[in-house]
Amino acid sequence: MKYIKRNCESVIKKQEKMFKAILVTGARQVGKTTMLKNIKPEINYVTLDDMILNQSAIEDPNLFLKSNKPPIIIDEIQYAPNLLRNIKIVVDNSKEKALFYLTGSQQFNLMKDVSESLAGRVGIVNLLGLSLREIKEIEFNKPFIPTNEYLEERKKFDKEVTYDEIWDIIHKGSMPVMYEEESDFEMYYATYVSTYIERDVRNLTQVGDTLSFLKFMTALASRIGQLLNLNSIATEVGISIPTAQRWLSILVSSNIVYILEPYYNNIMKRAIKTPKIYFLDTGLAAYLTKWKTKDVLETGTMSGNFFENYVIVEIIKSYYNSGELRPPIYYYRDKEKREIDLIIEQNGKLYPIEIKKSANPSKDMIDNFKVLENVKEVGEGAIICMYDKIIHLDEKNKVIPYRYL
Repeated sequence: MKYIKRNCESVIKKQEKMFKAILVTGARQVGKTTMLKNIKPEINYVTLDDMILNQSAIEDPNLFLKSNKPPIIIDEIQYAPNLLRNIKIVVDNSKEKALFYLTGSQQFNLMKDVSESLAGRVGIVNLLGLSLREIKEIEFNKPFIPTNEYLEERKKFDKEVTYDEIWDIIHKGSMPVMYEEESDFEMYYATYVSTYIERDVRNLTQVGDTLSFLKFMTALASRIGQLLNLNSIATEVGISIPTAQRWLSILVSSNIVYILEPYYNNIMKRAIKTPKIYFLDTGLAAYLTKWKTKDVLETGTMSGNFFENYVIVEIIKSYYNSGELRPPIYYYRDKEKREIDLIIEQNGKLYPIEIKKSANPSKDMIDNFKVLENVKEVGEGAIICMYDKIIHLDEKNKVIPYRYL
């Protein structure tokens, strides 16, 4: 199987010179272990998925580390959180950098444990599924921003991505296994969902009714790109609102869903403060909502939502893969239903973005950008869409094809 180079490898190489431990977080099967083994093939590797090793790490962490000396990759560190205290002792007694490479697929308690035990000693990377840049083997690794400067640099790495190809990617999602020759969409995601619920969800909380949890995931997937209404979802699934809130926090901490917060401040009296919901893997969302082929997805009623979801997650990946842990992104909507799909906030400026599953962009699509003018300095804006060329709508705003993400 061919290894697909990950853009965040450059971030890890920088962190190796700065930190004694490196933690790669991310959902199941996004390629955390594969990447670390590819970067550091010469060092030891253990996984706490192994029940015997896990028991050893829990019952006698000191002996575990004597038997498994650094430098070492320790997979699924969340299964033995007490090991982090012993790792702290080892790194504090050594002057060497990059002693421990850790992975974790659950952030629910893991980040709290890491911050308590390894604060200042650990570099953190949040790995999502494959980005378009990685699939097309583009080694450009700067976070997306709709400026002329960004686009001039990005164009040097331009590769064709056809309309059929982008819908194939949106449909099958970003899990590395889906880019192997013998991949089966239905079989893969059925197993993925089952494993996720049985392993990660059961470990995080006492979810007795796994069928209801699956219904909850499906209800969220059917609402991608929409305002998050937990009351409506809880009623549909037949659970309490506190249960819905707890389950949502599990999905967020497992890197399954992303909550896009609204942009507002004291000046913006009419702004809505409800977040929007997106899935970090469009293939999983397509599986849950039963869009079984790229053709039915592309022509279906949710195609615009899926394209918007895809674009936003690609932008999120561009920030994570360049080393940022909190992408500076928001959306805007007010009580008059004026909406801006995405706002990037950088260096005191707001960069507004409209996302359209259209090959016919028009200037009226950016009318709502004006609502930001009295709030903060507005930078360059864009429509990201299916049109295949960069064109300027006016001196500040432009059309950007999806392949430049």
